Amino acid sequence: MPLTGTFVQLLVRGLLAGLVAGLLAGAVAFVVGEPHIDSAISIEESAGAAHTDSAAHSHGDEDALVSRDGQRVGLFLATGLAGLALGAIFASVLHYARRFSSLPGSTLALVGAVGGWLAIEAVPFFEYPANPPAVGDPETITQRTWLWLASVILGLLAVGVAIYVAKVVAAQWSMAVRVGAPTVAFLVIVGIGYALLPNVNEVGSDFPATLLWEFRLSSLATQATLWLALGLGFAFLTDRAVRPARRETVSA
Repeated sequence: MPLTGTFVQLLVRGLLAGLVAGLLAGAVAFVVGEPHIDSAISIEESAGAAHTDSAAHSHGDEDALVSRDGQRVGLFLATGLAGLALGAIFASVLHYARRFSSLPGSTLALVGAVGGWLAIEAVPFFEYPANPPAVGDPETITQRTWLWLASVILGLLAVGVAIYVAKVVAAQWSMAVRVGAPTVAFLVIVGIGYALLPNVNEVGSDFPATLLWEFRLSSLATQATLWLALGLGFAFLTDRAVRPARRETVSA
């Protein structure tokens, strides 16, 4: 059954699914991400201790505006609010997308979640992966922010082109064509974008490669949890909403 319900009903579903997804993502970030952040901060503090201005750049609990314990508590608040905002945007996008799709509501939600993760998380991540606190020049924050935004636009463009190509070849008899054509279109757009975007590498040679890799994996896992839980939560609420209608149809 196609996605049904008023915009307000979809918005409520998105907010509920987003809140749960945000809290789950916060739990993943707390378990697998926080230890790596602590390690990175320790490295930064150790490096700063060798300079005379270490006190001005320290991230220790004594000088920090918010203690590490406070930051850990605020993590769940931040991810919960982010989940609510993302859920509202997700519901709005699906409300618009259902006009052009005949996919069942739950399937549309899952496809939308995968597309959103690819566009907003995966494409930017593989070009500009997340870095721990000890990595990065504060003077290049603005530049890196704009580059990240450009990579998000690239991801949205690639997903949009892939969806368009998928609709064009939807009538093809070959599954290989129906799957391969949009996949190739997506990869071509992303490849061209990666070639045009400048490279940014501010990781020092003395920073532990294992810690950097583990931090980036934890960041990717956190975002994957957010989008997966959002898609599954919205799909579950959609199926639950149409269950009475299905029963009436079966009874009739």
